Amino acid sequence: MRYFNYLQPEEEAGIFHIAPSHFTNRTPKETLAYAVGAALYMPATRPAIVEDIIDNKIKGLTSMVIDLEDAVGDHQVEQAEASMLDQIYRLYSMIKLGAVSEESIPLIFIRVRSPQQLKRIITIFEETTEMITGFMLPKFSLSNGQQYLEIIQSYNYTKRLSSPTLYGLPILESSDVIYKEARYQTLSALRQLIAQYKGCILNIRIGATDFSSLFGLRRSPDMTIYDISVIRDCITDIINYFGRAEDGHVISGPVWEYFKSDRVLKPQLRQSLFEETAGRVGRKRRMEILNRYVDGLIREIAMDKENGIIGKTIIHPTHILPVQSMYVVTHEEYMDALSIIDNNTGMLGVFKSKYSNKMNEIKPHLNWAQRMLARARVYGVLQENVNFTTLLLGEKEHEQILI
Repeated sequence: MRYFNYLQPEEEAGIFHIAPSHFTNRTPKETLAYAVGAALYMPATRPAIVEDIIDNKIKGLTSMVIDLEDAVGDHQVEQAEASMLDQIYRLYSMIKLGAVSEESIPLIFIRVRSPQQLKRIITIFEETTEMITGFMLPKFSLSNGQQYLEIIQSYNYTKRLSSPTLYGLPILESSDVIYKEARYQTLSALRQLIAQYKGCILNIRIGATDFSSLFGLRRSPDMTIYDISVIRDCITDIINYFGRAEDGHVISGPVWEYFKSDRVLKPQLRQSLFEETAGRVGRKRRMEILNRYVDGLIREIAMDKENGIIGKTIIHPTHILPVQSMYVVTHEEYMDALSIIDNNTGMLGVFKSKYSNKMNEIKPHLNWAQRMLARARVYGVLQENVNFTTLLLGEKEHEQILI
């Protein structure tokens, strides 16, 4: 699997200074954590998941989540489990028969409802568990967190040597995380718990929809999650506890739940970005993109990035490209990061950037540079004078709706 693998070689060469690298669920964790990217949720009751994968029906799909929790009704759980198991077995069989290449399969995650369901599914899957990159662990808290992680760690201890590591992806979305009287004690205890199982945790996810529901809130399509004060404050604290460079965790951003909307406020996606890329055509395509994507999504991704968040939960195929394209590293970012790493010899403390527009300080910017190069390995590096809109401008409308 590789980001933007649908581009023709000449297109790729014109866009990328360094092309994205290949990855599978066997790729080392340090890279794989960044590769989760735009994780597309699909209800486990969806009957065509395997066909979507093998026929490449969803352009750019690199990471998917089969949802057994909120996307499935309480009376559908048994049906959803049976459907999911059948499809994973079919996919596994096709790979073993050579009908499908393992390298062409997106990262597959399953969102479970409880530790009990997680244990049951791992047991039933048997050898086909190697198809799964990891399990999304909803409402992750002190009451269920250790159970979840012990089940996953136990599997990893007993699995075959040839099988990939199975990962857990805690979703922080419960009341004890956001209610202020419990938040700091809870986050501190969760940080200690997660540190104990660090080897089997791929990334930490923020469930802002559940947080919002506790206050009867829902952001409008013209706003970002950072515009809701109570959610913003909680995200700030989650980043404070889990975003520290010394710990090496990757935090993933909350879902954007809109895929079509009538605009209320003035668009905030700058026209100049598109003019730089394609002039008048760019201005026209900007309005087409805004009609489809709602620039609130793009603004929220920008805020995610500024706060050190990598990747995002998504619920519609049209969200894949905006998320992926905005995580591609710019040529300027790459040159800054590379220069900082290369000059980290103790012979220099500060120097002018190659773009001659900023000062790069080696010690303060070293952690940033290392993260930037990790992102570059997965998403690639843009050519000089190219920005993310170049990838957006080539996008065709997706008519397929998954929910």
